[in-house]
Amino acid sequence: MKVNVIVTLKEGVLDPQGKAIQQTLNGMSFSEVKEVRQGKYFDIEVNIEDEKKAKAKVEEMCKKLLANLVIEDYKIL
Repeated sequence: MKVNVIVTLKEGVLDPQGKAIQQTLNGMSFSEVKEVRQGKYFDIEVNIEDEKKAKAKVEEMCKKLLANLVIEDYKIL
C-alpha cells in the first residue's frame, strides 16, 4: 500500500527557503506571489494491506524521523 505524507513548517516558524523562493518569483515578474512556504512530500510504499495499520506505521515514521515535531507539522493522506 502507498501512503503519502506532507511535512510543513508550523505557523510562526520562519521559512528562509520559502522567502528566497518568493523573492525570486517576484524578481521573475510573478509579483502576485505574496508568500511561499516550502515543505517535504513523501510517497511511502509499505508491505501492509490494512489501510489503518499502514497509516499508523507511517505516523510512527513521521514522529521518529520524517518530521521535526518541534518546528514541523505532518499530514498523512
